Amino acid sequence: MNDPYREWLRSQLAAEIGVREAEQVIEGAVARRGWPALRPLGSRDVVAVLQDVYTSFTANMGEARADRWLEGATTLLAHFAESTPSPAPASTGTIAPAPGPVRWGRRAHDLPLLLARAHTEIAARSLEGIRANPDLRNLERAAEWDVQATQAEVRRWETEELLGNLRADHARVEVADQVRSARTQREVLRLTVEELGAEARSGRGVGPQLAHNKLMLTQTDAFLDAFSPLIDESVAEADPQVPSVSLETTRFALAVPMHPNVLRARHQLNYAEWQSGSSGSDQRVHNARSALAQAERDAAAQMESTLNSARAHQAAFNQLYARFQDITSRQAQLGRAGADALTLARHTFEAEQARSGARVQGHRLTEALRLLSALTGTAD
Repeated sequence: MNDPYREWLRSQLAAEIGVREAEQVIEGAVARRGWPALRPLGSRDVVAVLQDVYTSFTANMGEARADRWLEGATTLLAHFAESTPSPAPASTGTIAPAPGPVRWGRRAHDLPLLLARAHTEIAARSLEGIRANPDLRNLERAAEWDVQATQAEVRRWETEELLGNLRADHARVEVADQVRSARTQREVLRLTVEELGAEARSGRGVGPQLAHNKLMLTQTDAFLDAFSPLIDESVAEADPQVPSVSLETTRFALAVPMHPNVLRARHQLNYAEWQSGSSGSDQRVHNARSALAQAERDAAAQMESTLNSARAHQAAFNQLYARFQDITSRQAQLGRAGADALTLARHTFEAEQARSGARVQGHRLTEALRLLSALTGTAD
């Protein structure tokens, strides 16, 4: 059975835990996920097993050593994926029938995913035809890259759909946070208006401040009147949380060779090499190599841009969440010391603002990670 990724994974794990243990880890991962026992593993399957092993290594040898191992293994896997397509399913002996006609009239943003899935089906049928014809045997490798490229394109559009739903969920929580924050702001304004009103009655010249705070209170009341009936505030009750994840570039090295555009360019190169025969000096081959190099540069730039964005969101989240915890702690101390209601209300409002800001940064980090996992995530 042609199973190059399983062999690569076995050799990598054997170097760390021994041949027998490596095979047991692979078999356990296959059984736990319900994968067919004899199905060849692909690059994404290997990522899933590496994550299992990383979890085990973290518990047994510490996070620092486990991190170094995972980063090294991911980089090696990325290099391996540059030269080895994930195995396509073995031939069934017959060529799959052509897909039926697509029903149009759906929402416009569904159409790219429909098209990508059709291309995947067509690529699989083409591969079956090549395997069934001895004269086309040398074209099989290029056809396997074609299948992998179309599958990656499907994942790209599935991820876009998933991200759309995720952003909608995040927006609901963020608006609920704004309503919570407005409630605490209203309390600050109410108490401030009371305090300034007392000062005005005693003859102090606080008229402008009093008028301004009354206006802000009216505006805040209007906001709450409009949005409170529309929002389920319970979705924002829990404090914001984000996954603790290393954003080292090496951890996401697979995002370059597995990018749909890179896989497509690699297919075009293999196809050009097949067309040129044994010479390998055809201008089409030269152009295809240049196109592949450009696709890899573009994919690397996209990965680094997404990672930089994720790093910025991670740093902002940590800063804002630490501020939220600090304000909450000071508020508790003031409460025990008998601070006045306005001081406590101001701290509550500041805490809500920091909490809401941290939530937004956590959501953007989660979305960036989900985008990267479209290429490098597990196959679960």
